[in-house]
Amino acid sequence: MYLYLGGNQSSRVLYLVATEQRRVLAFRQSESNPAQAVVEFLPQAEVNLTNVIRLTTRVVKGCLGLIAIERELFLAVVTSATEVGNTRPNAASNSESVARIHEVCFYSITSATWDDLPPETLANPEAIDSMMMREPNAPQVFEHPCMPLTKILSSGSFYYATDSNWDISSRLAVRLARDRHATWDLGTFDERFVWNAFLIRSLLDFRERLDPLERSEFDTCQFIVLAIQGYVGTSTMALPAPPTNGAPIIVTLSLISRLSWKRAGTRFNARGVDDDGHTANFVETEVLFTSDQHCVSYAQVRGSVPLFWEQQGLQTFSQRIQLTRPTASQPAFDRHFAQLTEEYGSVHAINLLGTKENETSLTTAYGRHLQIARAAFGDDDLHITHYDFHNAVKIGGHDSVFRDLRRLESVSNHVDTYGFTMCDAPTDDLVTEQKGIFRTNCLDCLDRTNFVQDIMARMTLEQYILLVRREWIHSHSLWTHHRELWAENGDALSRIYAGTGALNTSFTRSGKRTLAGVLSDATKSVSRAYINNFQDKGKQSAIDMFLGNMSHQRSVTIFDPIHDSVRVALENRVKEYSSTKQITMFVGTWNLNGRPPSESLLPWLFPRDGVAEPDMIVLGFQEIVPLTAQQIVQTDPEKRRVWESRILETLDRRPNKKASYTLLRSDQLVGTALLVLVKSDLTAVMRNVEAASRKTGLRGMSGNKGAVGVRLDYHDTSFCFLTAHLAAGHANVEERNTDYRTIVNGLHFQKGKTIASHDNVIWLADTNYRIDFDNDTVRSLAASDDFDSLLAGDQLRQVIDSGAAFSGYDEGPLLFRPTYRYDLGTDNYDTSEKMRIPAWTDRILYRGDSLDLSVYSRAELKGSDHKPVFAIFRAAIRTIDIVKRAALQQLLLQSVVSTAPGEKLDDKLAAMALPATLGEDLPPPSSDDAAWWEGPENPKGAISMAELRNMKPGNTNPFDSPAESPLSSSSSSDEHLYTDALTLQTPISPVKAAAAKKSPPPPPPPRKKSGE
Repeated sequence: MYLYLGGNQSSRVLYLVATEQRRVLAFRQSESNPAQAVVEFLPQAEVNLTNVIRLTTRVVKGCLGLIAIERELFLAVVTSATEVGNTRPNAASNSESVARIHEVCFYSITSATWDDLPPETLANPEAIDSMMMREPNAPQVFEHPCMPLTKILSSGSFYYATDSNWDISSRLAVRLARDRHATWDLGTFDERFVWNAFLIRSLLDFRERLDPLERSEFDTCQFIVLAIQGYVGTSTMALPAPPTNGAPIIVTLSLISRLSWKRAGTRFNARGVDDDGHTANFVETEVLFTSDQHCVSYAQVRGSVPLFWEQQGLQTFSQRIQLTRPTASQPAFDRHFAQLTEEYGSVHAINLLGTKENETSLTTAYGRHLQIARAAFGDDDLHITHYDFHNAVKIGGHDSVFRDLRRLESVSNHVDTYGFTMCDAPTDDLVTEQKGIFRTNCLDCLDRTNFVQDIMARMTLEQYILLVRREWIHSHSLWTHHRELWAENGDALSRIYAGTGALNTSFTRSGKRTLAGVLSDATKSVSRAYINNFQDKGKQSAIDMFLGNMSHQRSVTIFDPIHDSVRVALENRVKEYSSTKQITMFVGTWNLNGRPPSESLLPWLFPRDGVAEPDMIVLGFQEIVPLTAQQIVQTDPEKRRVWESRILETLDRRPNKKASYTLLRSDQLVGTALLVLVKSDLTAVMRNVEAASRKTGLRGMSGNKGAVGVRLDYHDTSFCFLTAHLAAGHANVEERNTDYRTIVNGLHFQKGKTIASHDNVIWLADTNYRIDFDNDTVRSLAASDDFDSLLAGDQLRQVIDSGAAFSGYDEGPLLFRPTYRYDLGTDNYDTSEKMRIPAWTDRILYRGDSLDLSVYSRAELKGSDHKPVFAIFRAAIRTIDIVKRAALQQLLLQSVVSTAPGEKLDDKLAAMALPATLGEDLPPPSSDDAAWWEGPENPKGAISMAELRNMKPGNTNPFDSPAESPLSSSSSSDEHLYTDALTLQTPISPVKAAAAKKSPPPPPPPRKKSGE
């Protein structure tokens, strides 16, 4: 396969030519939409290749997909790969060979800007490393927009199947469960592990729109490469056979580790779980043992502790762990284990964390959450074993770990119970299937985890060997190869996540702990500390760009007028497949002057009688600690915890309590702290909760001034809350404006999200803007409540009007006295020697179409030299109904293809409506007092696991349409409804490769009634 450049200056065309099949895949930019590509699959005879230019001298192995970067479209192609080996040489389905990617190049479809750069410079990791280490002031040779992606993809950690007849992303049990008489379809794979899914999605859609004959020819050309990241290794050896003819048996031992991209990232940038239940560093590792008789597969998984936790700031060898949502992790925790039980069956977690203070807090929370989950999942489906790996090694050495795991009854019993997957080698007939999975974790899920997984794999392989060839148990060759594969696996996964090889691999390889190994581990530890603290941020951004996670990114679409018309019509009719509900938010800000709680907070938190309890409470504090040099260097979070406890206690003991609250997220930057609390029954619908901060003191080096932000998605509506403490001083208006711009431009959340990325933004801050009148005038006007006159001198209103800061933000009417500065414990303005001029320093500003301010005032508390300010908002929360959206999409597609000549398509699409009977048989909607899923037979919505298992497929979803309905589908997912659009061939998205129809995942723990 070769890559050529054709066309002219105004219209470039890239030709990917499969010479053996004499077919061409042509790419060019759409004339009508610069962010869209035009792709054609043509016979080579129809393409004039006489005047084209060969873009690379290398043979192209395949295409990874299309990506848009900096207003240009790039085609990613694999230009160098080496074959690893055949992972299952005796397979009935022919070869299952794997290649390792060494070089990937990006070629622009849009312009010739990057054509003159030598390909070896773009793809050679050593060359890129040397350029990244160049002095900052040295002149740059180039800055190719795809250079970060090139470095990641050319790192040697990506693999693909060289044969088009097997799926490298799925383990053997899943592949065997598919129809062996049908050809494997390229669009069916385990989407958790295909890393270029974002890049390749449009090409898969294009492939799906081809007719069956063309699609078969397209697959034969192997244009598309589906890449996994992780490790693949194979070893072939001769083992003794019974003394018949004296010939040994040739066996192959293979190991495939598939790293999930769902929560991808580097060591300190990706920790814990996300709201969808995906954990950081989640890896499925499969060991394959193939002989002339059988093929045995054994799978294990690893993944970060499935709680919300992170490690912020400079991390050294004593890593600081913060549980960011300690009381709001259960929904995500349950989703994680629901996915595991659905995919693998019973789950046994092995937790290897130790007794260090930080690790102990994680272990305690892990055990508590798992006990709650077991109540819903059933005791037979979830198990956990806590094993302090470091303590065991300290007492008995690494050998003791092997002995201990064999002696642990809970572990050894499940090794026997779960078993392995085995098939007949010549026929691929399934003999037995693995019935459960071990999930192992330590802090990073690298060194300790790999060591234990090696032991678990050996225990299971011994189980098979004892059944067929007992003499192989003592084979030195077999276990040497087994240890070597696991050592290489540990090194590979560690380099991806932490930047260095794994620790303990010297013992894994040799079975001995040597001085050289100890010194090597020490060197790796130091290297990790440097890489993780100073280099991983750029790598994380590149990973997010490659996966399409950046908030501004859009996938490249391929020109298709039918689906483009439907897409536009669907976006314009969002109200038809979504609903909104009104919620109430309480937002408050208070400069505490370093004071602890000293009075009741009820007048601030619940200032109005007869007002519904807020669904969310957002509180911003400034000077929560005294702004001393010691606090600025190393902030003590204890003061914040005291305030958190006092607030939760106030909420819990308030009169006429109707709902309980959970602290969803809190964060602190020296004296600035932000707390977000929600009703406990709403934690499950709060997703993608993140915190970030930005220093503005001493030109951004000190945190005595700055901002803390928390963002979240409430259903399908996004919020960003910001508390800030801007520069002090009556005349320092420009410094405050600069602080604002620094925060807006410098405070970033994960995946490229900024403050402006959100539907709704609320600032609750000590802005420090003053009133430009003399002291006597301000005090006199304040005493007479002449707020309009005071407002004429308000610095904040002046900078808003001039556009210097807070442009586009609204504020409620200032109908309360200035909140700064009072004598402590009184309602008297400052009588000290400085006699500070009163001002409205404490403000709440907002931006967002769905926000409606109903109350804006202050509370008359006396515990600080500032008065707390509060605002009560009503907000409209949008929820997308994916079933209705898919149904409308289906009707629009049908309408497009049935458009008669001369008929106006836009008018027809606008007139198309959903059938009135859609949802006619649905139960009544839920309210604050009742939910449709609750009843006498299901108190609080709880369903027993036994009842779930007895449910027949097809009768479990109350939203399913009747079989004769034009909207009926085997699944309510957008993708399946999309594909069922009558006779129209439509694009598909990668779907999870499932072995067979399984029971639905267990429900989450019983919840209180929700007002959703």
